[in-house]
Amino acid sequence: MMASPRLETFCCPNRDASTEFVITFQPLFFSAICIGSAGLSLVFSILQLLPKRRGYRRLGQYPLPKPASSSRILFIISICDILGCTGIIVRSSIWLGLPNLVRGINVANNSDVWPEVFCVGSAMWIQLFFSASFWWTFCYAVDVFLVVKRSAGISTIILYHMITWGLAVLLCVEGVAMLYYPSISSCENGLQHAIPHYITTYAPLLLVLIVNPTLFARTVSAVTSLLKGRQGIYTENERRLGTEIKIRFFKIMLVFFICWLPNIINESLLFYLEMQTDIKAGDLKNIRNAALITWFIMGILNPMSGFLNTLAFHGWTGFKVDCSLQTRRELAWDSASTSAANVGGYNPIVGSTLLYQSHVQEAKNMTGKNMTGNGQPASDAISVLSEGSESSTIEIHMSTEHRDYEEIDADGESLGSSARH
Repeated sequence: MMASPRLETFCCPNRDASTEFVITFQPLFFSAICIGSAGLSLVFSILQLLPKRRGYRRLGQYPLPKPASSSRILFIISICDILGCTGIIVRSSIWLGLPNLVRGINVANNSDVWPEVFCVGSAMWIQLFFSASFWWTFCYAVDVFLVVKRSAGISTIILYHMITWGLAVLLCVEGVAMLYYPSISSCENGLQHAIPHYITTYAPLLLVLIVNPTLFARTVSAVTSLLKGRQGIYTENERRLGTEIKIRFFKIMLVFFICWLPNIINESLLFYLEMQTDIKAGDLKNIRNAALITWFIMGILNPMSGFLNTLAFHGWTGFKVDCSLQTRRELAWDSASTSAANVGGYNPIVGSTLLYQSHVQEAKNMTGKNMTGNGQPASDAISVLSEGSESSTIEIHMSTEHRDYEEIDADGESLGSSARH
């Protein structure tokens, strides 16, 4: 099973006809597809997140900095996807291995409550973590925009936790409570009774689909203006960096659209069928076929969103897992893979570079001679930080090709830079 509000609706013995139609169509084959897709996504997502022997970049001789808020958000999104895939695997495995348990859900006023408890519990688990993944994806877009605008602080990550988990739990519980009123064994009939549940399920998904592209576009525009404003010109390096940022955000949204847009299409088709007096009518054959096709597409793409997200966030990190303790301490997650690495002989230390990395420096220990009056570094290094804390997302270094860097932070925690002609 995948992330669809139809999973909770199926737990009602008096479920609607359209839910009965898709859930009971080749259930064993569908469950096997879900297990295969979720299993692959789970394995490769974990593989992507494990430390690699060459899965990080060193910035010269300096110690690697601490995690930024954006890297934490991306990591939490991956964890939510992994937990959601785990729920899909467990639920689908029970569907395959214990068919008697599934048949018990179809019996009205059944004295055995365990089939319904498992049905509701597993459905809520899947919905909760995928819904939390949607909210965290929205917070990521907000975070990168606020950091560029220098409006975020170290407390924002706490606020993100409150928003995402609070809304995810609240909407999930509220939607299920409305769906199973007055009780799970005697759910109310009618479309109106299920609408609040579907709204609470799809609200965060639609928020990401509609708002995130706008926030990403404004972030790219703000970074471009920042680059132009500091140097007075827009060189080929800056232009290339702007393109890389656009590609990064495009990949994130492309994965989201591919994996979750079928849910919107499928739900629209099923709602249309629900409004018909007879969903088995001959003139509705194409609608039924389209609903089944999108249903199976959801079973494949919804679980795969976890692995595809890691590809959009980090790129392919490879199979060379390094489990040594020392390497884990030195690991830096390259969450964007958009830094201007040595491409065509271009040196990221010389020239203008934009490093979207999962670990960014602490700037609060930088010396006064490299800081402007408002606490921002001079033109040698522009760090778009969250109020000088570690909660930064974007780091922009600008220097001329005759300048060198030297370490200025005595405790080795932050990556300092100074310019000399």
